[in-house]
Amino acid sequence: MSNRRFEMYQYRQILVRMRQGDTDREIARARLMGRRKLATVRARAIALGWLQSATALPDDARLAETFGQTAPRASSVSSLAPWREQIQQWHGAGVQGTTIHAALVRERGYTGSYSSVYRMLRRLSAAAVPEVPLRLTFEPGEAVQVDFGAGPLLTDVMTGEQFKTWFFVMTLCYSRHQYVEWVRDQTVATWLACHRHAFAWFGGVVRRVIIDNAKCAIVRACRYDPAVQRAYAECAEGYGFKIDACPPRDPQKKGIVESGVKYVKRHFLPLRTFRGLADANRQAQDWVMGEAGNRVHGTTRERPLTQFTEIERSLLAPLPDVPPVLATWAQVKVHRDAHVQFQRCYYSVPFRLAGQSLWLKATDNTVTLYREQQVVAQHVRLLRPGARHTVDDHLPPAALAWHLHDTQWCLHEAERIGPSCLALVTALFADRVLVRLRAVQGVLRLAHAFGRARLEAACARALHFGTPSYHAVKAILTKGLDQQPLTAPTAVPAARTYTEGGRFCRDPHTLLTH
Repeated sequence: MSNRRFEMYQYRQILVRMRQGDTDREIARARLMGRRKLATVRARAIALGWLQSATALPDDARLAETFGQTAPRASSVSSLAPWREQIQQWHGAGVQGTTIHAALVRERGYTGSYSSVYRMLRRLSAAAVPEVPLRLTFEPGEAVQVDFGAGPLLTDVMTGEQFKTWFFVMTLCYSRHQYVEWVRDQTVATWLACHRHAFAWFGGVVRRVIIDNAKCAIVRACRYDPAVQRAYAECAEGYGFKIDACPPRDPQKKGIVESGVKYVKRHFLPLRTFRGLADANRQAQDWVMGEAGNRVHGTTRERPLTQFTEIERSLLAPLPDVPPVLATWAQVKVHRDAHVQFQRCYYSVPFRLAGQSLWLKATDNTVTLYREQQVVAQHVRLLRPGARHTVDDHLPPAALAWHLHDTQWCLHEAERIGPSCLALVTALFADRVLVRLRAVQGVLRLAHAFGRARLEAACARALHFGTPSYHAVKAILTKGLDQQPLTAPTAVPAARTYTEGGRFCRDPHTLLTH
């Protein structure tokens, strides 16, 4: 009983009973205080005149000062005093007490028990300033909080493929009414589409959207100057809401939706089966409008659906007459082949931009590429991985010539030049080993430098001498031989036989016997 601590109201009650004439034995029998302690209190009260009925009872501060409740208890100097600052640093870093004790024994030669460490850590914790979070309050229609939660593996009923899922949760901060949607990824396009579906579900837009620092929304997380995804910024402008990104590593700022995510995991997911993504979304909507919407919320003590329909829905901003175009922005680099890659599809740009970085804007139907603010290319959105879309005007001249001047074009152009040119081109295409398209294109290109008439004559001369090739036609034109009359081809002397003294000539019999 001697170590028992008494509150000031207990001292006041004892003084009142002493004033009424109760003895120490009677007060002790009521278990208010021991007789020895009562004797000390009575002696002190008599000396101060507190037992006289004409004297007002002292206040709590005077009682605490008189009976020594404000003075700290005397204690001996701790054996850990030399390492107090080090222990305080370790404790502030979150190191456990047993680990601190082991480190002191190992590195400082400490011989005391763990109890001393425990007592010091308790005193340090009591002296530390507690972190008291501020509970935020919201007006109807003011804000929503948004987050993703990890869902279970689902199986595609058509293909049998198993895939991982997430669920998107948007919770109205005032009524706590929710929108829940199951998705297959957390891309920017999915993030924007979920916002559109949620606003349509609520039938209006709030003034502020409180989000975490997910990559699909925030490019660079920062407490004071976060960088927002360009696509998400356009979505906010189109719907008329402001983005409120929480400080990094501070999930309490969006505790409402954090609780909503936990509520979905604990009350919706268990003991349910889903036949696919569409079935999961259908069940989630029924659950939100039924069990979840009509429960009594643990914080507001109101039913979320009732609060939403009766108060908050009418205070939401109206949806825009024309829904904003939701687009994904990305910075891409132009490859050497004058194409950029986006989601495993390839789109061409003018060849002079090879090696440069461009901005790409992708909607559901189109892909547009920008160099600063200038549009440099526009394509139809491709969906099949590996698909390629090339605009002819984006190719360099050589590649464009190869791409456009195909076999049929070459035959048609050769026919326009003349029959000899057509015959030479046909002979080149008839090669059984090589593809002669470039050679034919080179022959036809000579018409720009020498004219069609001279090219026709050069082709006739090359055919006459049995040399239908690009180099032969070019040499004839360069030397002006196409302007000379045709003569009979010079006979090629036969190779000398082995019997005529040829150095390297051998007949079949000699090759097989020597």
